Amino acid sequence: MAVPKRKKSRSRTSSRRARWGLQAPPKSECPQCHSPKLPHRACPNCGTYNGREILETE
Repeated sequence: MAVPKRKKSRSRTSSRRARWGLQAPPKSECPQCHSPKLPHRACPNCGTYNGREILETE
């Protein structure tokens, strides 16, 4: 089993683990229906991307 060369302090360990949290995905606004959507994706509400209708919606 590998033995660490130096003991990591609790402060160093917890500051490293502080970056583990999840972040919310970025949101952008659909230019057609103004609903929130993921960037570079077709709008799930109206089915358009870059001004063209890509998905069929009801």
